[in-house]
Amino acid sequence: QVQVVESGGGLVQAGGSLRLSCAASGRTFSMYAMGWFRQAPGKEREFVATIRWNGGNTDYADSVKGRFTISRDNAKNTVYLRMNSLKAEDTAVYYCAVAVGFWSDYVNQYQYDYWGQGTQVTVSS
Repeated sequence: QVQVVESGGGLVQAGGSLRLSCAASGRTFSMYAMGWFRQAPGKEREFVATIRWNGGNTDYADSVKGRFTISRDNAKNTVYLRMNSLKAEDTAVYYCAVAVGFWSDYVNQYQYDYWGQGTQVTVSS
């Protein structure tokens, strides 16, 4: 079992920045990747960014490339999502997830095994 806890959400004006954190605990040695997804009101949950636990390879959704940066601190079993130039359409509940299986990529929800409770990000225009 891996426990996942997000933090760092809040209200920010358009053009502003936020940093989300996600701490994993438990059987963290089994992690292959950690990722961020988001769900806006009335929409399906969508992929945002992911980072491989070994090697640090990253992938981003096209909608956030150049604005969001995912990083990790292996010693703390924590992943971060730095969000710059925020837009109103970035408003959503952001979820952190852990994958313990090996895949060629980590951009789909079904590839993740453990999820956090989510943190709200609201961008005012």
